[in-house]
Amino acid sequence: MKLTSKSVALVPIIVTVATAAIGATLIAPPAANAASTLGAAAAQSGRYYGTAVAASKLGDSTYSNILRTEFNMVTAENEMKWDATEPNRGQFNYSNGDRILNTAVGNGSRVRGHALLWYQQEPGWAQRMEGSDLRQAMMNHVTQVATHYKGKIYAWDVVNEAFADGNSGGRRDSNLQRTGNDWIEAAFRAARAADPAAKLCYNDYNTDGINAKSTGVYNMVRDFKSRGVPIDCVGFQAHLTNNAPSDMRQNLQRFADLGVDVQITELDIAGSNQANAYADVTRACLAVTRCTGITVWGIRDNDSWRTGENPLLFTNSGAKKAAYNSVLAALNSADPGTTTTTTTTTTTTTTSNDPGTGGCTATVSLNQWNEGFVATIKVTAGSSALSGWTVTTTLSSATVTGSWSANRSGNSGTVNWTNVDYNASVPAGGSTEFGFQGSGSGSGLNPTCAAR
Repeated sequence: MKLTSKSVALVPIIVTVATAAIGATLIAPPAANAASTLGAAAAQSGRYYGTAVAASKLGDSTYSNILRTEFNMVTAENEMKWDATEPNRGQFNYSNGDRILNTAVGNGSRVRGHALLWYQQEPGWAQRMEGSDLRQAMMNHVTQVATHYKGKIYAWDVVNEAFADGNSGGRRDSNLQRTGNDWIEAAFRAARAADPAAKLCYNDYNTDGINAKSTGVYNMVRDFKSRGVPIDCVGFQAHLTNNAPSDMRQNLQRFADLGVDVQITELDIAGSNQANAYADVTRACLAVTRCTGITVWGIRDNDSWRTGENPLLFTNSGAKKAAYNSVLAALNSADPGTTTTTTTTTTTTTTSNDPGTGGCTATVSLNQWNEGFVATIKVTAGSSALSGWTVTTTLSSATVTGSWSANRSGNSGTVNWTNVDYNASVPAGGSTEFGFQGSGSGSGLNPTCAAR
């Protein structure tokens, strides 16, 4: 069977969670006045609900009808990976990837790109390479593929599964890793240069709860944000059995607190508690403001890479399962006006300034705790594209302790933030983000934006 997202044996995550509060109402059909499809229900709270798609199945009418009606985000299962897009060095083939993209656009869906670099599904010619020659080939591949899809992809899994399993929290050994420990950073910078508008994600499995592996990824993301490496999101694959991790929401929130979006990217759940577990994962995402969407890895059970485990939302014939109803009910329960997420230690709020005369606006998402805060500021262009921007904030009771993706004029009082090279250009109506961490209170930042 051709690989979809794994070449290693799945390590099932089986965690005991309390389910006493999860009653039959979670798997009952939604109320008549609620959204009736997954994509529409997710969109009510500003999120997406997507699926992985195989080009070879687009001719299946049942498959294509479910794809068209239920989902508003699409991920190519294999067709945008390295072996598919560059089977021979320097010779690119985008036919099946383009077919999936065009189908998605025709259905009114957006597309997540998967995946620019992964130690598996490398073409044979790359598997035989090493050192500087491989590094050059890697960066060329990222640049060429991201450029081909420039402006058409919502987000890229720039690097997939680069961390080792187990308790080390370290990187996985691979020919990619052996080109130098900075290879992930280099890939993200190349992707940003090729497509400044796409969100750039790191994606991995068995990182859904707080453990050594997820903490290794967390430390990398924190380092990247502190040094201005362009990373916008982290993907949690969520290949689960029976239950979601009990600390899944807390894990998603700690990543979001670093100033990145979080996404469930390859969800499938096997086992007898499937319906409740799907609802738990959905609620974990809904509880985190920066969890922007969920993708299931396939449509029907017989489309899954987990042969015989029946881990998806539709039966082989395309009928909706109890898990489907539990997800739809959970999505419909979300408050569409929610802009605040509360954890045991933090509260996230969102404020914005009125449009100014400088051709851009700035909004701030603030995560405040007793001793400090993280502020993520989104710069949005008006009717004209930006070639540079300046954001002014007021820190009357706070001091900046670290920042990413912007230059700053000081650490307290009136602080001016200006773009760095990779986020200077913002298309009309488009946006980019930067962030900073501070001590004290982040209230009253009142960001204003002006074009440079």
